[in-house]
Amino acid sequence: MSSSERPVSDGCPGALTTHLAADGPLARVRLPGGVVLPDQLQVLARAADELGDGTLELTSRGNLQVRAVSDPEGFAGRLAEAGLLPSATHERVRNILASPLSGRLAGLTDVRGLVDELDTGLCARPDLAQLPGRTLFALDDGRGDLCGLEPDFGAYAQPDGSYAVLLAGRDSGVRVDRDRVVSTLLNCAEAFVELRQNEWRVAELDDGVNRIVDRLVLATGPALTLPEPLEVPPIGWLDQDDGLVALAAGLANGVMGARLAEFLAAIDRPVIMTPWRSLIVCDLDEEPAEQVVRVLAPMGLIFDAASPWIRVSACTGLPGCEKSRADVRTDLAAAVEARMTPRDERQHWSGCERRCGRPKGEVTDVIATGIGYRVS
Repeated sequence: MSSSERPVSDGCPGALTTHLAADGPLARVRLPGGVVLPDQLQVLARAADELGDGTLELTSRGNLQVRAVSDPEGFAGRLAEAGLLPSATHERVRNILASPLSGRLAGLTDVRGLVDELDTGLCARPDLAQLPGRTLFALDDGRGDLCGLEPDFGAYAQPDGSYAVLLAGRDSGVRVDRDRVVSTLLNCAEAFVELRQNEWRVAELDDGVNRIVDRLVLATGPALTLPEPLEVPPIGWLDQDDGLVALAAGLANGVMGARLAEFLAAIDRPVIMTPWRSLIVCDLDEEPAEQVVRVLAPMGLIFDAASPWIRVSACTGLPGCEKSRADVRTDLAAAVEARMTPRDERQHWSGCERRCGRPKGEVTDVIATGIGYRVS
């Protein structure tokens, strides 16, 4: 569907406005920076078990979603009590990514403080509630892990202490210091609200980058060539700069059972959901980290970067999506079990030509046709 054929609102699901999927109401919970605290994860696990289908799905925006929600109002109430709904008006537009390991391992700077500042500033500007639910903000700490995700509004830390302002997934040529990062990104977002008609993303707005830069009278210079999307996310045992340990893990189909989520919450450490549908348990001492691997690997956490699940992904498929032509996730699981997926390339399995959830970069598509799958 072209932007000219779309409704003004994109209908992207949230926690207060669910999407009626084939298997029932779908609720999406925004987690700025991907961070969920232990008590919040406990609430989400219980809500998924008692009000949903018993699972939490990780999304490509570092968020979580629950399917088949039986009581959307009750679900939203639990989230509000846990501090996961700071703004009823802006909750769908709080898509804020940050380099998941920022401030703990490598990177040029620590962008974690900018996440809270950006989230607070976003919710404080009434006009920004009009942003489409697909809008994406990103704060890259200089390692380049988020640049390839094509954020609408992003900041990419540079060695000289400045930040490159990214618009529509490319370097706009604008440079700002740290104190101006948040205000500049929010001003750019306001300019997009003023300029857009039915466009959901800045990249869809005709000459959008230049029009936003000109509207705000921002000085520009030479643009950078941005890093390519990550082929494989961080997975396994990671030694943090402070001597503690972070454990990065994948999940088959990016789906986590409620019981596993409760075990993660019981570790009593921050958990970061990444845009690659993996997660990171942070700030562990070595002995507890070893125990986490022993206990949670058999429950579904994948700590092996060589696992085929790290390079494959899938859309929802049947029975959750009525447009799908196949039970894609079950078929993918069977292919992985039979060792039919390649180890040296990424694959995305889709139930139809829309290819929902397809990751950025070089990806082989496996598309259901109704009489089998087509590889392209």
